[in-house]
Amino acid sequence: MFTGIIETLGKVADLRTEGGNLHITVESSIANELKIDQSVAHNGVCLTVVALTDSTHTVTAIEETLNKTNLSHLKVGEPINLERCMQMNARLDGHIVQGHVDQTAVCTRYTELDGSWEYTFSYDPGVGNVTVEKGSICVNGISLTVVNSGPREFSVAIIPYTYEHTNLHNVREGSVVNLEFDIIGKYVARLMQR
Repeated sequence: MFTGIIETLGKVADLRTEGGNLHITVESSIANELKIDQSVAHNGVCLTVVALTDSTHTVTAIEETLNKTNLSHLKVGEPINLERCMQMNARLDGHIVQGHVDQTAVCTRYTELDGSWEYTFSYDPGVGNVTVEKGSICVNGISLTVVNSGPREFSVAIIPYTYEHTNLHNVREGSVVNLEFDIIGKYVARLMQR
């Protein structure tokens, strides 16, 4: 379980393919605090730490994960959002995030405003996911509030702190991002289908 509050930015240090799997090695300031078998969200994708050094950790994304997320688009040297799982005795500053990406979206509009940024993302509504204005959405693991909601797209407004401390500063028109829709909204949508 995560909150969508990014703990630190890591840097992709190595990518190695083995069969249908992708081994991702990330350099970060939290590597020396991690343990083997620990869950860490990478751009919102919950992955298990399988190897460690003093400054890096390695995780493995299987084919199913690569097909449903933007991890297959990673390049060495790129920043990646990292969040360790939440502690049960801590405040829930973002929203309830499982680390299970529902689908990807494409950035269709990026607007720099006077002191903030607005991003519009387009996604396939055929999967049954929905957004609501002022509701929660997780983009690349970042807990955000939906500003505008449409049947195929939504917008979010970004404050300077989030822009500077996450990999959103690299997202532009055409960038592919991971989406995890609000868990409560997903249950309500499923119940309404019945």
